[in-house]
Amino acid sequence: MTTTPSAPLSSQVASTRIDNIRGVGLMALAFALFSVCDMQAKLLTGEFHPIQIVWTRQLALLVGVIVALGVHGPGLFRSTHPALQVVRGLLVVGSAACFISAIRFVPLADAVAVTFIAPFIVTVLSARVLGEHVGWQRWMAVAVGFLGALIVIRPGMGVMHPAMLLIVVAATCFALRQVVSRRLAASDRTLTTVAYTATVSVATLSLPLFLFWQAPETSRQWALLGGMALTAALGELLVIRALEIGQAVVVAPIHYSLMIWATFWGWLIFDDLPDGWTVTGAAVIMATGLYILRSERSGKRPLPSSELASER
Repeated sequence: MTTTPSAPLSSQVASTRIDNIRGVGLMALAFALFSVCDMQAKLLTGEFHPIQIVWTRQLALLVGVIVALGVHGPGLFRSTHPALQVVRGLLVVGSAACFISAIRFVPLADAVAVTFIAPFIVTVLSARVLGEHVGWQRWMAVAVGFLGALIVIRPGMGVMHPAMLLIVVAATCFALRQVVSRRLAASDRTLTTVAYTATVSVATLSLPLFLFWQAPETSRQWALLGGMALTAALGELLVIRALEIGQAVVVAPIHYSLMIWATFWGWLIFDDLPDGWTVTGAAVIMATGLYILRSERSGKRPLPSSELASER
């Protein structure tokens, strides 16, 4: 039932609150599934090329798009900026390929912590590319956030694996994708953006796939590949649903729960635990990221749904 103008204000607030609570719950479940997807991808990196892993992960999403195409028809791909949609799909490929290539060599928690620099890169790009106003407080948050990333990476201290640079590239691609999403959000539906992203990413990865294709030989490999694709697709659907019923600025901080899951899987499966420096750096990054999200909310500039409803 829709709320009429004469309904009490308290009931309207309660309805919004319930939606946000459900949105947070769905988003939390989505990132739990994404963490399982990342864990399975890391297990597979020793047996398959990253191109094949990323292709398999995107394939399940493409299947969902094909189902949606049957429901909505060709209008699903109607976009006012098809070239930008293609660019976004290519950025998804770059982000996922770099991340999965890197986690073969670095602990999952460390990799996830470094990806949290994306909101700060978005802030810089929003000011320089989109011409958005960024106050000195948010510039300070960006500086502190990068300091947190340096604490995790610790360049020059003999502990940084070169693969960490791939994580930085992945985070940069992710941030560029969000900037493109802001351009697209005003004119294209989230489902259209997802459809383009899935189609472009699978098509792009299919070109070099024959060079790296390796047929799964064991039931374990089939289970991991299928589980990775399924958890990625289900997580994506939950993100979209969470953003439909909850405010983006409310559900966005749930992204940081990935650090908890990455630490858990690192301990349980890979016998890896983040050291004190990584935990400290991650805490600094998360605190400044939350500050930027709070600035978004107080500035009454809600994050577009397509910014979060995207492949990680």
